[in-house]
Amino acid sequence: MSNERLIYLPLGGAGEIGMNAYLYGYGKPDAERFILVDLGVTFPDMDGTPGVDLILPDITWLKERADRLDAIFITHAHEDHVGAIAHFYSDLPVPVYARAFTANIARGKLTEQGHPETAVRTVSAWPEQVRAGPFQVGFLPISHSIPESAALVIDTPDGRVIHSGDFKLDPTPVVGEPFDPDLWAEVSKGGVRALVCDSTNVFSPDPGRSENSLGPAIEKLVMDAQGMVVATTFASNVARVKTLAEAGQRAGRSIVLMGRAMRRMVEAAQETGVLSGFPTVVSAEAAQDIPRENLMLLVTGSQGERRAASAQLSQGKYQGLEMKEGDLFLFSSKTIPGNERGVIRVMNAFSEKGVDVVDDSNGKYHVSGHANRPDIERLHDIVRPQMVIPMHGEHRHLREHAKLATARGMQGVVAVNGMMIDLSGNVPSVAEYVETGRTYLDGTVKIGALDGVVRNRIRMALNGHVTVTVILDEGDEPLGDPWCDTIGLSEIGSSRAPLVEVLEEDLGQFLGRAKAKTLKNDDTLEEELRRIVRKTAQNEIGKKPEVTVVISRLR
Repeated sequence: MSNERLIYLPLGGAGEIGMNAYLYGYGKPDAERFILVDLGVTFPDMDGTPGVDLILPDITWLKERADRLDAIFITHAHEDHVGAIAHFYSDLPVPVYARAFTANIARGKLTEQGHPETAVRTVSAWPEQVRAGPFQVGFLPISHSIPESAALVIDTPDGRVIHSGDFKLDPTPVVGEPFDPDLWAEVSKGGVRALVCDSTNVFSPDPGRSENSLGPAIEKLVMDAQGMVVATTFASNVARVKTLAEAGQRAGRSIVLMGRAMRRMVEAAQETGVLSGFPTVVSAEAAQDIPRENLMLLVTGSQGERRAASAQLSQGKYQGLEMKEGDLFLFSSKTIPGNERGVIRVMNAFSEKGVDVVDDSNGKYHVSGHANRPDIERLHDIVRPQMVIPMHGEHRHLREHAKLATARGMQGVVAVNGMMIDLSGNVPSVAEYVETGRTYLDGTVKIGALDGVVRNRIRMALNGHVTVTVILDEGDEPLGDPWCDTIGLSEIGSSRAPLVEVLEEDLGQFLGRAKAKTLKNDDTLEEELRRIVRKTAQNEIGKKPEVTVVISRLR
């Protein structure tokens, strides 16, 4: 009997939304050949990851086995699925397979980081398949909020696995292929061992709505507007961008695309043939000569990003254009949990200008790109897999999805990041646990989440910082008084004296009475100086700052 096994190992995206990275392996334990599905990012926030540029999955376990990785397959071009490709290509230098639109985006990311664009190989939709080690993989079209999304049909020696990717069941998606239930039924009729499935909207009880349903409401809103109209959505949602542009065009407005990501996505969609008939656009410079009531701007920044076009417009002029009282700003998007403060900040800034802000609180101007609970059930019914492995969701989503599958007669299992699942038997089982986590892109350097860099940054942000400098002569006696520099601390404490002077006075008194043994030992001296600074600061300002001690000795 063969002791080879089929395994599934999420390294990101299972137990969270974002940073997707899913590993499949086949072979003898500890000798499997692997393919990786998606390699994405998630985004930092000032509360938990101040100063960090991007958050990437921790692929240390995979890097140690990179010689057994045969290929990477990208389901679609959202940042949480493709955004880490260029950052890890040096560690995982294998072919990257994707459909044309996604491949266009991935190549751009690789070339920006100095990697060869030839690493990305374009694959046509099903029934074309790619051989990668023991796997044969095909791209099965599925609708989502970005063009040319695909599920993956993964044929293995132990049977067929379908990895859904992000999906919705949309018969009229405006851009891209509609959901084809007959094709999915055909692909599934020979039996599917496991469906690894999107769980994002498992708690939404109503069937999802089509992208095509938004046109009339958006068109009426734009038609009724009196001043300039500005709308934001996810730049990658090319279908929505087209719907907005067409609404503006029918209202007799000139269309302006603002924001690098917005222009890049539209250009990529046009270059790869997935977008046609897009209204003519004018440049921001040309728009300055057009009456504002005849303008519609489509801008980036639907999540309140500080440097995006929406936030820039809320603070003043952007590329020569400015919003004024009586203008209309439309958020044709859903606010991702965690981004509420940034979005509300932009809304309030517009309100102060007298701009009318319309969001999607009534559901008229946005539809989700993910399948709701009835749509997930419908996909289960079409595929009828032996096992359902929920992915792309927080733990509560995965657990609810697994319960749903089990109630419908399928084996459902919750597999979070680092949990290796053996799919070879009749029932999925946990084979082992792998350490996973996060990697921070901090400037141009990748650092581990446990390296302490971000932790120390947070501590400085919370507590402030004091630098203490002491000079000792050849006899280990203080040469002059110690001095302090502070950052992020109040200048005056409870004694009404300057904080720096109080700190220096207490430190000077300590040095004047310190024993020779203490003055000779850098470690002991540093510990005492730090203790005094923290105690004095606590008494003066109610804070225990981070302290750096610099001891210089004359020899």
